[in-house]
Amino acid sequence: MPTNRRSFLKNASLAASTVAFPAVVKSANPNSKLQVVSVGANGMAFSDIKNIGGHEKVKYVGFCDIDSTRFDKVDADFPGVAHFTDYREMFAQLGDKFDAVNVGIPDHMHARVAIDALRRGKHVYCQKPLAHTVWEARQMRLEAEKAKVVTQMGNQIHSNLEYRLGTRLIKEGAIGKIKEVHSWVAVTGNERNKRLAPASGMAVPKHVNWDLWLGVAAMRDYAPCYHPFIWRDWQDFGGGALGDFGCHILDPVFTALGLNAPIQITAENSGINEYIWPTTQQIEYVFPGNELISGKTLKVTWTDGGLRPSRKIAKMPDNLDLPNSGSIFIGEEGNMVLAHVAGPRLYPLEKFTGFKYPKEQGLSHWHRWVDACLGGEKTSDGFDYAGPLAETVQLGNVATRLAIGEIDQRTGRPLNPKTLEWDTKAFAFKDNPAADKLLTKPYREGWAI
Repeated sequence: MPTNRRSFLKNASLAASTVAFPAVVKSANPNSKLQVVSVGANGMAFSDIKNIGGHEKVKYVGFCDIDSTRFDKVDADFPGVAHFTDYREMFAQLGDKFDAVNVGIPDHMHARVAIDALRRGKHVYCQKPLAHTVWEARQMRLEAEKAKVVTQMGNQIHSNLEYRLGTRLIKEGAIGKIKEVHSWVAVTGNERNKRLAPASGMAVPKHVNWDLWLGVAAMRDYAPCYHPFIWRDWQDFGGGALGDFGCHILDPVFTALGLNAPIQITAENSGINEYIWPTTQQIEYVFPGNELISGKTLKVTWTDGGLRPSRKIAKMPDNLDLPNSGSIFIGEEGNMVLAHVAGPRLYPLEKFTGFKYPKEQGLSHWHRWVDACLGGEKTSDGFDYAGPLAETVQLGNVATRLAIGEIDQRTGRPLNPKTLEWDTKAFAFKDNPAADKLLTKPYREGWAI
């Protein structure tokens, strides 16, 4: 962690403005296989392993997991690949025998592993939300630019037909310039775990290397409410509902409208402590306008935990309802509802009678990354794009952690939600050192980035 706030902000601001990604990146020999290792062997990591491994030019040379019981699926599908417990040992032992890394572990360790790989000149595929803090997301983008390798965030719907068609419609002006956006997800920030404080007093299972699972995080007792999955509800390890789904649902908003960084963030929630994410929250982002946006600024409102906008603003027919998760784009000439995951729909219906949706093609998100690695090409979801998206998601979580105030007993909502003013070039909030501190986190000795 930086030694003080001043040096932290100075160092972080060096790449605050968007930097052009190099036209040519390092590639493996196009006539050879891409030699891949995976940090994480089960859960979402296995889904990525299976999809990446479906490419005919991929060869796995190492699987790593801190839990020795979680290699069964990869061994069944990709037998004979070496096992490792510590990713650092895997990197060191394999050296130049691998070209690329899949990172599919809990959020708090994404940046440490990915940056170690980038500094070795390896291509990186990293699960969303890319990083655990705003500072980590910034550093991952910086390191990718230095390494000149191929990177990709694991928000695979970015390449699906549904999102590609939705973003195309916005870019081509099907509903005119955009006035505002509402995005939401049905899950809560803590739906898997109702604990209010860390668990204690449990013995670590023999098959789990608890020290390596914690990695950058402070030491604490093992509990099954952390590993193998419920870690996402905890502020020390995950990002709640926004961290889980923000880089999915806000992705077409960023892609369609060419967004980069908000200038204001306002948050309110159902209640939060220092351990667990809130059950429900609302976050309002304000972005600078551009040629696709109706006004000088654009407001994007995020809600979760069952909160969602009124279906009336979409001007849908009375017999239809909003999807459980998705976005509404409010345009000057109509509205678009883009579900998570389903095709876009334009409203009001009478205005778009006879509208012909253009033909679009869905692509394999994983194979796009492999092809780019082999061909020395750039992906549309590399860290140059995914970094600012991940920063925006984690800026919302900073605002959420500060949104503690007097609650209106009638409505259950804060009386005076705070608005944070964000300067992405300075990598700091305006006159808010408490918010600045939440841009990063402390790292356990020996695990600093």
